[in-house]
Amino acid sequence: MEITGREFEALAEHAGEAYLRYSFAQGTEQEVGFLWEALDLAPGMRVLDVGCGPGRHARALRARGAQVVGFDLSQRFLTGAGPGEWVRGDARSLPFGASVFDRAVCLCQGGFGLLGGVDDAAVMAEMARVLVPGGRLAVSAFSAYFVVRYLEAGDAFDAATGVNHELAEVRDPSGRTRSFDLWTTCFTPRELRLMAAASGVTVTGLWAIAPGRYADAPPDLEHPEFLLVGQV
Repeated sequence: MEITGREFEALAEHAGEAYLRYSFAQGTEQEVGFLWEALDLAPGMRVLDVGCGPGRHARALRARGAQVVGFDLSQRFLTGAGPGEWVRGDARSLPFGASVFDRAVCLCQGGFGLLGGVDDAAVMAEMARVLVPGGRLAVSAFSAYFVVRYLEAGDAFDAATGVNHELAEVRDPSGRTRSFDLWTTCFTPRELRLMAAASGVTVTGLWAIAPGRYADAPPDLEHPEFLLVGQV
């Protein structure tokens, strides 16, 4: 089952600017500071933010001098992102030519990982395709180890596909809640490395992270996400 198209747009339409109030969205500056070094970013570089949502990472990168294009499926998120270059579309088929961007990021399950086990590899392959030779990318992904070890009540993890199903309560800007089914793909470090290799990406770093706490820590069972950094 996928959380794409109308389903994802319905979630984003409901959440709107309230998305930025959730705890996982509070560590933007720390995350961007770490990525700036890990990706060897510099002012003037052209960066693609895949699954940018309301644009929190894109805006922080722009503040440091990068030229950022934010890309997302949700028109509601893009409309609320403020001034900047925003493009709507499906991350599995990016509407850009080859070798356009110096760097690409896909963070906080922004497209990559929300496909319910369908075509996740296509997102990484598309990110690699639009990068210039020697370009770098960063992708965050849920840890299958963590999800299984700390499976929440009501969640259902499918061991055959690595997909976790949850019924999430999402608040709108006025505080009203609505339930949404989420199917999130979870990964092991080995799977991420194999996916990167298939996309022509050489992995330069693969670390255990948490929102707002990006660091070069080795993969473990205690962090909810992994961060893969690679070069084409």
